[in-house]
Amino acid sequence: MVSIYQRIFTDIETKIISGDWRPGDRIPVEHELVTEYRCSRMTVSKALSALAERGMIVRRRKTGSFVASPQIDRTVMDIQDISTEAELAGHEHRFEILARTVERLGEAEAQQLSEPPDAEVLRLQCLHIVDGRPNAIERRIIMLDAVPRAREESFASIPPGKWLLEQVPWSKAKHVIRAVSADTVTARILQTERGEACLSLIRQTWQNGRTVTYVEITHPGDRFQFAGTFHPTAI
Repeated sequence: MVSIYQRIFTDIETKIISGDWRPGDRIPVEHELVTEYRCSRMTVSKALSALAERGMIVRRRKTGSFVASPQIDRTVMDIQDISTEAELAGHEHRFEILARTVERLGEAEAQQLSEPPDAEVLRLQCLHIVDGRPNAIERRIIMLDAVPRAREESFASIPPGKWLLEQVPWSKAKHVIRAVSADTVTARILQTERGEACLSLIRQTWQNGRTVTYVEITHPGDRFQFAGTFHPTAI
């Protein structure tokens, strides 16, 4: 049997992830949830507190609880899209969607992502251009069970990474940075030589144990660098 606390948590989480409730939307007040779920106010408060700890809602005294804007500062390396990074550095950015298909995960990818085989995904390939030169190839998978509204999004005016950061909450992220050599296709798209050194960022994000997106972003080695400033933890 699922506890009432878990039902409240899951129902609200599902409405946020599905897009029924968007960032800034007010969720039902406590006494409305008490009536709807026929439970104590303490149970409702516990569920809302857990959602707030996950960063999914913001609780404000006297005004209620609201769907939180997605956070980008929960990991050592900030999750930030390429367009924002370029603009903050004073560069001109544009992008092109090279491929967009709805597919089902094969067994190998499903195992790699720890997701069910045949799960439906939106597969995207995007080229980022900074100051007129190809700067990155973005190869992305978006899990449609976690982000169903991505199915209808054309990404004509906003890059996939930026759209996801603005629309979809996440609770966990993993980064892998590695050096790779440009294969024939990558070299052609990035206008470099086959075998040239590139920097690759692999990122996977989750919400409550469910994959939201998996992306591989490949940059020409001579046109990009990863940098960060860190401070020791205060004692």
